[in-house]
Formats: sequence, structure tokens, C-alpha cells
Amino acid sequence: MFYFILRVIFHIFLLRPFMYVWVGFNVKHIERLPQKGPAIIVGNHNSHLDTLALETLLPLHFLKKIRPVAAADYFLGKGFLSWFMLRIMRIIPVCRGASTGTSDPLATCHEALKRGHILIIYPEGSRGSPGKMEEFKKGIAWLATQHPDVPVYPVCLNGLGKVLPKGSIFPIPFFCDVAVGETMYGTEDRGSFLCRLESCMRSLACEIKVQPWI
Repeated sequence: MFYFILRVIFHIFLLRPFMYVWVGFNVKHIERLPQKGPAIIVGNHNSHLDTLALETLLPLHFLKKIRPVAAADYFLGKGFLSWFMLRIMRIIPVCRGASTGTSDPLATCHEALKRGHILIIYPEGSRGSPGKMEEFKKGIAWLATQHPDVPVYPVCLNGLGKVLPKGSIFPIPFFCDVAVGETMYGTEDRGSFLCRLESCMRSLACEIKVQPWI
């Protein structure tokens, strides 16, 4: 409960004022975002602000359920950053490039969905160049098809890569666009689901005129 209170304070007094005053959003189809868990939000990834932006678009009472999926090798073992990501952001750390063996690298994600949590996942795996979509990794397809009853919400973000691009420390004010797609379910094979998801993300990019994607 203590860390949840800290998370709420962080959102009310720091994150949300920063996102709405310093950055600003134009959101298309915000009504399509999840109204309850379990759910999987899938976004393109250009900035560390992507997760913070997506959390800002959801109601405060969802904070108990929101679990961003993040790279363990990047965020863990770095003192305050590790504490902040685990305790305040409540990330689910996943080992990138984990070999297929007896252990499932997505086991914690499966458990979180069973508990009714809302996962935030970036299928590209790491931050790409602003306005450019990298090839999606297969993890999201594995997760969605193993939970065919859990809704998947594609979300295209544009502009956050200019607010805080990769390698930058200080954010620059820049108005951002967000488009939320129709709900998807992993009811087909993994390859077909992944193709459908990529196609949906490109369609959303067209809506907010991300030129390199079109």
C-alpha cells in the first residue's frame, strides 16, 4: 500500500502535470482503451516516455493493475532506477533474448494476466528511431495466443521520440499524437496474429500521419 500511495503521488503531482502541460496530447479513439483487466496494451516504442504517456491516459484507479513489461538487463541493478522501476512503476522485468528452455521468460506476464492486470508491451523490443517501426518480436504473439480471451489494444504513439529521444536527458516540449486501435484477440496462429497486429499499427500511423510508416 505504501508504494501504491507513492505511485499515486508521483502521478498526481509530477507525471500528469508534466504530460498535459509540458507535452500535451491529441488522442484519437481514447474510448477504446481498456475499461478493466486483464488486458494487454501494445505500443510502438521511441522513448522512455512511452510508458508514462500510456499510464497518463488511463484512470488513476487503474494504477494497481498497470504492469509495464520492461527489459531486466536495462532497468535492474542500477540503484535508484532499479528501485523506482520495481516499486513505483511496478514493471515486470523480462530477460531479452532468453533461450527457450525449461523456464518461460513470460511466466510472470502469464501470472499477471491471471490476476487481472493490464500489461504494457512494446513488441519492437527496444526504442527505435522516431517515426519508424521496427520488426515486431514474437513474444507478444506467444502471449496473446496463449490468452485468447484477453483483449489486446494496439496504440500508436507519435512525437514522444522528439520530446525525449534515445540518448537524451532533458525533455523538449512537443505536442504528441496518439491513436488507439480496435480491440484484438489472439484467436489465430501466432504468425497470423503478428501480421494482423503490425497491419493495425500501420493503419493507426496513417490516422496520425506518421509519414515514414505510410
